[in-house]
Amino acid sequence: MDYPKVPQEINNIVGDNVKLLAQLFPSAVKDGQVDFEALKEELGQFEEVGKEKYELTWAGKQDAKKKAQEDVYNRTLNYIESDSKNPETTENLYIEGDNLEVLKLLRQNYYGAIKMIYIDPPYNTGRDFVYSDKFNMNAQESDIAEGIKNINGELLQANPKTSNRFHAKWMSMIYPRIKLAKELLSDDGVIFISIDDNEVENLKVICNEIFGDSNFVGCVGRITKKSNNKGEFWAPNFDYILTYTKNRFMAQEFTGGANEESYNLTETDGPRKGEKYQLVRLYMSSIQNRNPEQRFWIDCPDGSKIIPPGTTFPPERPNLGDGIWRWSRSTFEANIDKIVVKEVRSSNLLDENHQPAKWNVFTKTYLNDVLKNSSAKPNSFIEDYINQMASHELNDINIPFDYAKPTGLIQYLMKVAQIKSTDIVLDFFSGSATTAEAVIKHNDESFSKCKFICVQLPEVIDEKSEAHKFLTDLKKPINICEIGKERIRRAGEKIKQEIEAANAQLKIGEEPKQVPDIGFKVFRTADTNIKWNLYDALGQLDTSAMTHTPDLADFTMGFNDIDVVYEVMLRQKDVPLSSTLETMTDIGSRTYLYGSAYLVCLETEITEELIDKLAALDPLPIKFVFRDSAFKDDINLKDETFRRLKNLIERNSGLEKKSYIVEFI
Repeated sequence: MDYPKVPQEINNIVGDNVKLLAQLFPSAVKDGQVDFEALKEELGQFEEVGKEKYELTWAGKQDAKKKAQEDVYNRTLNYIESDSKNPETTENLYIEGDNLEVLKLLRQNYYGAIKMIYIDPPYNTGRDFVYSDKFNMNAQESDIAEGIKNINGELLQANPKTSNRFHAKWMSMIYPRIKLAKELLSDDGVIFISIDDNEVENLKVICNEIFGDSNFVGCVGRITKKSNNKGEFWAPNFDYILTYTKNRFMAQEFTGGANEESYNLTETDGPRKGEKYQLVRLYMSSIQNRNPEQRFWIDCPDGSKIIPPGTTFPPERPNLGDGIWRWSRSTFEANIDKIVVKEVRSSNLLDENHQPAKWNVFTKTYLNDVLKNSSAKPNSFIEDYINQMASHELNDINIPFDYAKPTGLIQYLMKVAQIKSTDIVLDFFSGSATTAEAVIKHNDESFSKCKFICVQLPEVIDEKSEAHKFLTDLKKPINICEIGKERIRRAGEKIKQEIEAANAQLKIGEEPKQVPDIGFKVFRTADTNIKWNLYDALGQLDTSAMTHTPDLADFTMGFNDIDVVYEVMLRQKDVPLSSTLETMTDIGSRTYLYGSAYLVCLETEITEELIDKLAALDPLPIKFVFRDSAFKDDINLKDETFRRLKNLIERNSGLEKKSYIVEFI
């Protein structure tokens, strides 16, 4: 019997692409290899090779393409529980590490799962850091000799404009990241990229190549500051937001034609609880016709009746000039749940005595309905979210940091893209974690449950900055990730306190508002915890370290079980890292259930009692993962064990057939 191993590799991007090609053009893939001549013919290209074509190229482009396809070996994400907030319940993630490495590590878990990506990459002004993409087989092999990183692995290399590869370095950095980002986007997903005029032209051509120019849906200008006296010729005060869809035919149309500030009321109960709405008068003097269906009496809370001004009253047919409601009686009765009759200081309506009434009638107009039905589109020039707003937001929670984007900008983009409650928003240049706070605010204001994933390289902070002093006082590591995590904690607590204060003032019968998910799980890139190559040159299991220290045979120094489980999960498709991880103490002290579907057994010995308990699990996990070393290279023991597991599962399932997979590390 064959027993499959958990694969060491996480991604086989080229292999996946070949399989997709084979589905589209079977004649172009033979014995797993692409026949490029046949592929060209399938695409109608019979002309001679070597003709000139339109494309953007630069020194290093081919290497950038290769980096997007290369797997990441012997690297993983370690869970940092001490830095996490509400880890048992949160669905948000904060990941520390180089984003190219992280995007590759997340590929299996989040392929096609991200609804919106917002990134604010380095603008290549000559002062920005350029990420080094020399991923190593282990952490000891660093770029110290090249002056790219210091002994702590922190990035040192900048990209001055005097460099003869000023643009090439930046494009080589951004290309593979955008390429991988596209793979994480859902088919109806959208990416927004902030950029300035240093690289906007190059970035657009790169994105056209990766997404296809048909998926370019706009370049938005954004005012960054109201006044600016700097600049050689013009005083720059705006940047751009390039926008692409994964598939424009599946993406939702953007909305934004409504003046959202006027929708300043929130539904407190019922099926539309949490939705924003505004009140609109049912009678407007500008509406004039003689339709008797629109002139009728409406009952008030005190038992009186009201009607628009006029000289005739039902059942008489109205005269020209008599006031009428915006709705007919039938429409009014069909939408009675949207009617609000309020006592007002003055009203132009009449009561039954034909005197001025003290009541007025309003209809609820919901923002979501307007956005859904509106043909108006958001303006491609944004004036409302200048950078100074971000400074005020950070000052409110005492976070010292420069160059952040305002949370309102991200919230606006989420509304434009119609982000729903179950969607995930990714930011892999997260900086001070503006996107994380924006998602929390969005959830608070819309009663939503969107999730965020923020990724940030732990760049060292200038020792002369206020942020450096701030982190020193907190006794935190001096890098930008600590700023981001502290910001999320403080912003979340501020929202929580505001909600709790408002709930304390509720009247009897009013329902308290729920606090949104303000937590996050922290992960950090690290060397592998698993010794993937346990077999000697003859294919025999190396048991030399196993006799007294079994763990040293399977795992690296300093490992822990939780990180091993997460490393195994990085190789599973469509399994979020936010899933629950449960220790199955009734089975064994080192047996774990991930996401209620994946069982990872790290016990050093497999007993009949343990197998009995695994077979009795209900619901049955879809995959069991065991340690090869637990069977001491005894194939007979392994066969006997899994025949027993199979028989017990079949017996426990009765007529119901249950499928599962067994793998080994």
